[in-house]
Amino acid sequence: MTKPVGVLRFLGTNCDADVLEAFKTLGQPAEYIWWSDRFDKKNYSGFVLPGGFSYGDYLRCGALAALAPAMLDIMSAASSGFPILGICNGFQILCEARLLDGALTKNLSRLFQEEWVELVGESNQGVWGKKIKTGLKLPIAHSMGRFIAPTDTIKKLQDKKM
Repeated sequence: MTKPVGVLRFLGTNCDADVLEAFKTLGQPAEYIWWSDRFDKKNYSGFVLPGGFSYGDYLRCGALAALAPAMLDIMSAASSGFPILGICNGFQILCEARLLDGALTKNLSRLFQEEWVELVGESNQGVWGKKIKTGLKLPIAHSMGRFIAPTDTIKKLQDKKM
């Protein structure tokens, strides 16, 4: 039997049901992991941190969620090479937990940005992108969506086409 993908839920998470449905559509089992739970990474094939507004984003987006007990096991999974996907606020949580070398800052416009964008696949090498087709339209909605990182990190990402 295929191991499920663990979908983390924090206070203020949304879109988690959409993530479960997406994996179901792809024929991949998935199940929720609550922020306060500890878990054995070996029981999962990977992990997703969905979007939302963890803890209301009252401090820095994702800062409080990065300190949740379940994140200790996510950090362990990351160091063991498990695939981990952070969507929207989930990406912010991964940055705040220092699992990604960079940070999300205010949009250049300083305004909340809400629109549909087209995801263009440059590579299907990544474990998450293997079944994503080029031209996938997705909604974005954020005020802190500008990823910044050291120049060498950006170069590595571009070289790997990530």
